[in-house]
Amino acid sequence: MTGALPFYITTPIYYVNDVPHLGTAYTTIVADALRRYAVLRGRPTRMLTGTDEHGLKIERRAAEEGQSPQAFADGVSARFRETWPELRVEADDFIRTTEPRHIQFVQDLWKRIEDRGFLYLGSYDDWYCVGCESFKTEKELLPGNLCAIHLKPVERLKEETYFFKLSAFQDQLLALFEKRPELIRPESRANEVKSFVAGGLRDLSVSRTSFTWGIPVPGNDKHVMYVWFDALSNYLSALGGPDGEHGSFWPPKGEAVHLVGKDILRFHTVYWPAFLLAAGYAEDSLPTTVYAHGFLTVDGQKMSKSLRNAVDPRKLAAVLGADTLRYHLLRAIAFGQDGDFSHEAMLERYNADLGKNLGNLLSRTLGLCTKFFDGTMPAAGNDGELETQLAADIAVERERAREAWARHEPHQALEATFAISSLLNQYIDRAAPWASAKTDLPRAGHTLQTILHELAKLSLWLWPAMPDKADAMRAQLGLAPVAAQAGEDLFARADALPAGTVFVTGTPLFPTYDRERTEAILTELKPPAPKLETLPEEPPPTLRRDPEPPAAAEQA
Repeated sequence: MTGALPFYITTPIYYVNDVPHLGTAYTTIVADALRRYAVLRGRPTRMLTGTDEHGLKIERRAAEEGQSPQAFADGVSARFRETWPELRVEADDFIRTTEPRHIQFVQDLWKRIEDRGFLYLGSYDDWYCVGCESFKTEKELLPGNLCAIHLKPVERLKEETYFFKLSAFQDQLLALFEKRPELIRPESRANEVKSFVAGGLRDLSVSRTSFTWGIPVPGNDKHVMYVWFDALSNYLSALGGPDGEHGSFWPPKGEAVHLVGKDILRFHTVYWPAFLLAAGYAEDSLPTTVYAHGFLTVDGQKMSKSLRNAVDPRKLAAVLGADTLRYHLLRAIAFGQDGDFSHEAMLERYNADLGKNLGNLLSRTLGLCTKFFDGTMPAAGNDGELETQLAADIAVERERAREAWARHEPHQALEATFAISSLLNQYIDRAAPWASAKTDLPRAGHTLQTILHELAKLSLWLWPAMPDKADAMRAQLGLAPVAAQAGEDLFARADALPAGTVFVTGTPLFPTYDRERTEAILTELKPPAPKLETLPEEPPPTLRRDPEPPAAAEQA
């Protein structure tokens, strides 16, 4: 990828049956971090998030609340829109599937597919789970016709439907997966999708007549579109289509990366490409990459209302700061794998990585400059063996960080970034400028200026994960906040710290938490656990619904 290639990063649009939680926050923070890294590289960037607002589940939930579906969706969507700035997420657009711009695009897409002969009218008679927004086969149900996910009875529905000729795209999709290995990541998930497609694709029901809260089918308004046909189209409707105002972000003119939970990977890598191909899009006009991440547990357990272990990201950010939450989620969880969240682990990582590693290094270095150089940047001297080795070691870690960001793996990028901080701590301990200052002040000055130049560079590498703390670090170093713009690669421009630069010391950047403060934070953030014997059986929540649409071959 060239530095000028536009970068389009998206989250799933979140279903309005629930408010923002740790899982949705995680996906959105990762997307924002990847956006920020692309910004630093000088690439035009655009980030999209939003809410998915149609379907029978929302229609019924709104009725239970005594509201219209639109009013209900308005309220929950606002919660999502309000949450992201509190987590320092700066999305460029927030799409809602009830917006006219989206509805118009989806109806146009439907007509294109219909005109090309890939839609036909049929009927089905099958079991339906409202909670999943999904039809179920007999083999998927538990005794008593219970949904295996919700443990609630499913309903028998029979209605007319439009089918999409998904079966026509089986061979093309399999060939596409071989030609485009970057399309599905991580590789383990790609293998699952390939196996699913190779097992045979059946035509897909893409309309409903049993409820009305959805986008009407053009020319037959007694049908509304299946929620996934509606929802997946948001990635293009938000751009105004490939030829719209922001169409330059869509392939082949740009790089488009969809971040999704592993439970909705199939819809993004099978149905979404097939819809686009059916509408006449070329293979090079499909998304660049769909990256599936795993699920989050809390203290080793799935999040559950009965366990009262749901984590409110807004409260975490309010108590600890958004950057602390961002750093922990990005660093502790290997993107693409399942991960576990622990309040204790977050505070331990904060103390170890941010307080004792980076924060202590910054404080020590600036403190020595204050003591021996009146709080200003010392003059450079000559590199010795220590500096030569340090530069070589840092170059290795910096390249490792660059490659990890390019692979969309922030956990690896931050591991390499903090390895640089560890190298600098080792260097200052070996060079001991507090001792050399007594006999060779210029040598001590060279040691400190070596560290300070690297800290200035580190502030850029930290910015995607911790924008506020990175800018605060730069302020202490006498630097302006990060101000990236398209066309300028900030990593290629070394921030100048000339001799005599005045440093600003004050409150430690990352004050560590002692035992008393740690216990107080945990008491504030963690509700008391209920007695285990009172817990009812309850299935785990997912990041959003996991609907399996009915296949033509399964219909009566």
